[in-house]
Amino acid sequence: MIFVETLERTAEARPTLSHRFSDAVAWASDLHRHQRRKGSDTPYAAHLLSVCALVLENGGAEDEAIAALLHDAVEDCGGRPTADEIRSRFGARVADIVDGCTDSDETPKPAWRPRKERFIERLEHASDSVRLVCAADKLHNARSVLADWRREGDRVWDRFAAPRDETLWYYRAVTNRLQERGPVALVEELDRVVTELERTPSGGGRR
Repeated sequence: MIFVETLERTAEARPTLSHRFSDAVAWASDLHRHQRRKGSDTPYAAHLLSVCALVLENGGAEDEAIAALLHDAVEDCGGRPTADEIRSRFGARVADIVDGCTDSDETPKPAWRPRKERFIERLEHASDSVRLVCAADKLHNARSVLADWRREGDRVWDRFAAPRDETLWYYRAVTNRLQERGPVALVEELDRVVTELERTPSGGGRR
């Protein structure tokens, strides 16, 4: 009886996903339908769904899961008008999380290094929800980069806007910032993956 009651309480505690989540999946897929992951033919939606899965697997609620699906929408799919549309469709909380994960809503984007430095500064005071989505985003990206490096060697760095050392600086700086205040499990895994990336030899990979 105790075991059954525990299962019932666990089931009740799980986040319920409503039609809003289904709408977000469809809209995010449509927004990014022409985009592919850097250096591959993989639809960009694969990244969005992976980040969303990490958020849900680490205790995220529906608003955080929706924000995970839309975390790149403002940067890559229309800037401020898209941010306004997110607020209208999914509410202020989702819009605020997406805003916290967005390093620029301008087109063209500002210079890479100052833009990333400002994002890292903002992350210091970000909400737990923003930090959760950000950690999931960076973890999936870092895992993908490491897997691609193992297949392609140093060619993987050619697809980024910044060179290898700058890209690794950014991953480490975000990781260090997130380590100041969780989410613990995701950030520990992010730290492990970024450390592996930092240990890859520079100039010694396949070309």
